[in-house]
Amino acid sequence: MNKIRRKAIEEIGDQLERLYERLEQIRDEEQEYIDNMPESLQGCEKAEKAEFRVSRLEEAASSLNELYVSINEAAV
Repeated sequence: MNKIRRKAIEEIGDQLERLYERLEQIRDEEQEYIDNMPESLQGCEKAEKAEFRVSRLEEAASSLNELYVSINEAAV
């Protein structure tokens, strides 16, 4: 692999890393929202939707992390 293509792959890896970190931040904020919900709202539809979002964000972050690892391995 030449230097130009390796640099392009590294840049993509950097972008994926930033996206991963942002997704984790949003997931943490949503989880904090759930954790701070009054007990009377826990288990309601609003809380269930928030929990679903947290779950989906975790899956997305995990997928991005796998992609990041694969991209970095390709740049070797």
